[in-house]
Amino acid sequence: MKKLLSLIAVTFAFSMGLSAAAHAADAPAKTAQQTKMSTCNKDAADKKGEERKAFMKECLSAKQEVAAKDTSQQGKMKTCNKDAAGKKGDERKAFMKECLSK
Repeated sequence: MKKLLSLIAVTFAFSMGLSAAAHAADAPAKTAQQTKMSTCNKDAADKKGEERKAFMKECLSAKQEVAAKDTSQQGKMKTCNKDAAGKKGDERKAFMKECLSK
């Protein structure tokens, strides 16, 4: 009887773990607004009170100027590829290396 109860307890605990993992996998990706909120929050970390409130309002209402300031690897790659148009071979390779390291 003790073995049966132990087996049931282990099975229950295992199924709860799988259920939690399944819910984590179902979590949707962040929307553009959520990403923007996260970025604005990081940028406003040193501000407090009315200054923070004003900053957040300005930051969240800003249009997609973020794309111009895109410092992600993908954003850098797009910008550098555009700027490297017309360059070939070693010249392009050197330019891309310099551009992507900025």
